[in-house]
Amino acid sequence: MNNNDISVWEKYTLTIEEASKYFRIGENKLRRLAEENKDAGWLIMNGNRIQIKRRQFEKVIDKLDAI
Repeated sequence: MNNNDISVWEKYTLTIEEASKYFRIGENKLRRLAEENKDAGWLIMNGNRIQIKRRQFEKVIDKLDAI
């Protein structure tokens, strides 16, 4: 890790790839969730790149029994 790198658990937003590893959810599943929930509070579109707000998505995950 470079000095400029920030740990995933310290980031405000995660890419699909980072979120997939962090939450142990497949990238395709995360992309599908983002597509189905375009107005969700845990989602940010940066141009055509999907960014997931880590803390908000953690709260969503905490309420679920299955994805």
